[in-house]
Amino acid sequence: MNAEVVKKATLVMFGGTGDLALRKLLPALFHNWKHKLMQDCLIVAVGRRCKDLPEYLEFINERCEEAREERDQWAQFAKQIAYHRGEIKTTDDFRALRARIEELEHERGVGVGRLFYYAVGPDFFIPVTEQLAEVGLLKRGDGRALTGWSRIVVEKPFGRDKASAQQLDSVLRKHLDESQIFRIDHYLGKETVQNVLALRFANGFFEPVWNYKYVASVQITVAESIGVEDRAEYYESAGALRDMMQNHMLSLLSLTAMEPPFSLDADAIRDEKLKVLRSIRQPHSPEDVDRNTVRGQYGPGKIDGKEVVGYRQEPKVNPDSITPTYVAARVFVDNWRWANVPFCLRHGKRIAKRGTEIAIQFTTPPLSLFRGTGIFEHVNNTLVLRIQPNEGITLHFGAKTPGVGMKLANVNMDFTYAEEFHQEIPEAYERLLLDAMLGDQTLFMRSDEVAAMWQWADAIQVGWDKLPPPTFPNYPAGSWGPPEAESLLPHEGEIAPGLCPIGWRRW
Repeated sequence: MNAEVVKKATLVMFGGTGDLALRKLLPALFHNWKHKLMQDCLIVAVGRRCKDLPEYLEFINERCEEAREERDQWAQFAKQIAYHRGEIKTTDDFRALRARIEELEHERGVGVGRLFYYAVGPDFFIPVTEQLAEVGLLKRGDGRALTGWSRIVVEKPFGRDKASAQQLDSVLRKHLDESQIFRIDHYLGKETVQNVLALRFANGFFEPVWNYKYVASVQITVAESIGVEDRAEYYESAGALRDMMQNHMLSLLSLTAMEPPFSLDADAIRDEKLKVLRSIRQPHSPEDVDRNTVRGQYGPGKIDGKEVVGYRQEPKVNPDSITPTYVAARVFVDNWRWANVPFCLRHGKRIAKRGTEIAIQFTTPPLSLFRGTGIFEHVNNTLVLRIQPNEGITLHFGAKTPGVGMKLANVNMDFTYAEEFHQEIPEAYERLLLDAMLGDQTLFMRSDEVAAMWQWADAIQVGWDKLPPPTFPNYPAGSWGPPEAESLLPHEGEIAPGLCPIGWRRW
């Protein structure tokens, strides 16, 4: 975690009584405070549900696990919290908010800078920005300044297509410099995701084989065992493509495929990620989309032995919905490093097990001594980066089993954070909130990255709109998704000599 400490800054959290604030933001701020990474800061929660600070603190205590389990430390941390009850609609609402912030900053002796966190629905992003600017709470400047700075954190979705993302961006850039805008993708804050750079560029035995000569395919999987839960209204308009693949999964792809940056500077890293995103081969017809993607929607089934309903039976879901809850895509990055290497992405809800990983499948020797012996086909040369759960890295390779004769078995070399470092792994929001308050944009999305991601996702959506929808549901809850997704994986002879046929990884 960043060793720098945030001192005397103000964090204004719109949506202070919402689910994101209670489950992620406040616990993350508490952990940063507990590890002495935030000192004498002011946290202003803005909401309508509670009438005053005592009621708000009681509201938090009932819903935050940390508040119940670490009462004494939480009580000390809570002294930094203030509450402002009010609407966020009119200019008068924001004038009242400004007066309250200035009053609190004066009382508590803070005011180094202000971070405004938009933990609200995307419909509020533009009006909140315009009103903050109108009352003088947002001022264009250098987001990396040490004092007097103002910054915003915007949660996804960044629009619902490229056009709406550019509209949002134009409003943000009207009032702020790019260095003041922090588009948050919490996947980039996960420890194993950050370790992709260290794994590749700090180890001489990985980077030389990280290319089309030695890599047969890359599988990126984000599997969720949960269903749509209470997000049905949003999910019906978004689906798996917009909700997960356009942002989180393309972020993972760009980090996996990027060239070495010239430094660890935020823009140096993001420049290389952008090159990857702009190199993604765009679908040129509905037939191309059909050939390289598979859509799915879960039906009734079992998760952990319990019966669960199908997507169409979920509350507030259209009983005839054609919204995909599963997407698999075969993606090609058209540059010299990755020529013709398929990046196979899949994401689904109500999948058999929860897990996120990046699996690098290496080619096997083209003149293997073991071909035709019946043992060659079972060797699995794969490097797996487990992002969640049980964060770590595993290398699968073949080794001779003890005894007479030549027989191979797959063996594993394992590294896990928990066993190696014997310390709690910070939650993604801990790192990202700290970085935003320090002005470090390395792990945040830049506007041109977002546009490049939407370029590809829009092309997929356009192709789907011109194709007849699949017959849904087409996979039961508790399975690994539609069987048709297997067609996206490479088979022997398709990509590289000596490549063993592989399927989607199971765990």
